[in-house]
Amino acid sequence: MEPWIIPVIVAIALALAVYFSYRWEKKRREALAALAEELRWRFDPSNDRDHDDEYANFAVFRRGHSRVAFNTLYGTQEIDDRVYQVKMGDFRYRVREGSGKSKRTRTYKFSYLILHMPFADLPKLLIRRERVFDKLAGAFGFDDIDFESHEFSKRYYVKSDDKRFAYAVVHPRMMEYLLETNPPAIDIEGGCYCVTDGRRRWQPAEFKSQLDWARRFFDLWPDFLTTELDSSKG
Repeated sequence: MEPWIIPVIVAIALALAVYFSYRWEKKRREALAALAEELRWRFDPSNDRDHDDEYANFAVFRRGHSRVAFNTLYGTQEIDDRVYQVKMGDFRYRVREGSGKSKRTRTYKFSYLILHMPFADLPKLLIRRERVFDKLAGAFGFDDIDFESHEFSKRYYVKSDDKRFAYAVVHPRMMEYLLETNPPAIDIEGGCYCVTDGRRRWQPAEFKSQLDWARRFFDLWPDFLTTELDSSKG
């Protein structure tokens, strides 16, 4: 084999990878733009470099460096006669890995959904699937909030700075919904709801599914709680 053949093959392979990546991203942008039009929302494919600061209370947006949100959909969602401002899309960050000559930069991308809650002074609430280290932490007295359902407490880790609020949100029907649907981590902080697995980008249809899931999640909040939260706005 001639020595020039291998570099040529590598160059062709790289060119094809760039081409197909471009086509895939273009197709994704078009699908998300179509979704925004269907929802009568606004779509912005450009980089939003302020996102990580605006939502700094969510640790998932503070990883690595060169952080940007992109392919962003903006709109509103009405739930129980209350209007929620919504932002959802893709997020990217980079991490330097390895050392010496093997040091390289790796890029990570994932999708997210954020709802701005129509309530003031909302307590923090984290609901996610139980992990091995959660059980280890529990052995040292750092327990999450336990519920009457053994199956739910075994599968889900729940943490809040207001246990009464957590128990009000995670009532028996909510537990059934979470057990049936098995959602990604749910994080409520700073008056915002955020859901993401922090690892992968959703297919365009999944954005609508996540929005529908959130609508049902908030529909299940008891009336006494939302009325109480409404009154706290003064």
